[in-house]
Amino acid sequence: MLTFAEYLLFAALACVVIALISNAVALTSRRRAAAPARREEALVSAGVGEGTLSTPSGSETIHTRRTEVEDSEKPKSSRGLGWYAMVLEVLALALLTTYLVIRMMITGHGPFANQHEFAVSFTWGILVVFVVFHWRFQLRALSLVVLPVTAGLLVYALALDTGVRPLIPALQNNLLLTLHVGFAILAYGAACVSFGAAVMYLLHDRFRLRGLPSKETLDEIGYKAAVVTYPLLTIMIVLGAVWANTAWGRYWGWDPKETAAFVTWLLYGAYLHARVVRDWRGTRSAWLLIIGFISVLFAYFGNHFFGGLHSYA
Repeated sequence: MLTFAEYLLFAALACVVIALISNAVALTSRRRAAAPARREEALVSAGVGEGTLSTPSGSETIHTRRTEVEDSEKPKSSRGLGWYAMVLEVLALALLTTYLVIRMMITGHGPFANQHEFAVSFTWGILVVFVVFHWRFQLRALSLVVLPVTAGLLVYALALDTGVRPLIPALQNNLLLTLHVGFAILAYGAACVSFGAAVMYLLHDRFRLRGLPSKETLDEIGYKAAVVTYPLLTIMIVLGAVWANTAWGRYWGWDPKETAAFVTWLLYGAYLHARVVRDWRGTRSAWLLIIGFISVLFAYFGNHFFGGLHSYA
């Protein structure tokens, strides 16, 4: 059963990679589709609409019809690729959900007990939030940042030991394990979406994609995702403190992972304060979101370097 489940991870990775490629082709195809529109503008400025356009030699005429130009502007294949990419994203999410459910059935607890399970769950959280934002706001361009992060985490998860091990004593609280880590992966997923919006905002002027949202839209999406991230981080930290008191007899001990989570919480709190109170927008707020997600990654990977009581995760 576990071996079969691992094939689901490979299938999910393939779906993510193909969705990324499809979105990239769809976005760049829209750019190429702008050529007929520019041709039409040139014809109109020259006083030519429906009719003929004579060449300098006078030996041939070019028939131009506005309806034909308008039809040529429609990137049918691009829209098709975008739709298929969305289907693949949802399919990848379904495959990851199935994989996590299978592990839960095998282990009898939430799939958050080791670095492999947490990496897959982190990926699941990113896809959940991204699919919601993609569906709600039609933000295909964000896939150029979010999906590479998703694929990277899946590759990382597949490189780890996928075996099932008994829970260590500190983790033997199924309710708190599921709640604490569940809120963490959703918070991290929202943070990745805000990161994607911030990166696209900073690179906006270097991209000439017809499907790229305006800078104002990207700025607003980064804010909306951060608004989701912050309360989830807060709940995660509170539940972690309660669990720490149950497992280790203290609510807070400045363990490296605890400290990193607290710094991450402060960064997103600072971003929201600067946004709401100081009206920070644009480049400054985008950099805060990028720094915030770097802190998320440090909180996730930092225990590899600094150890601590969370070294098992």
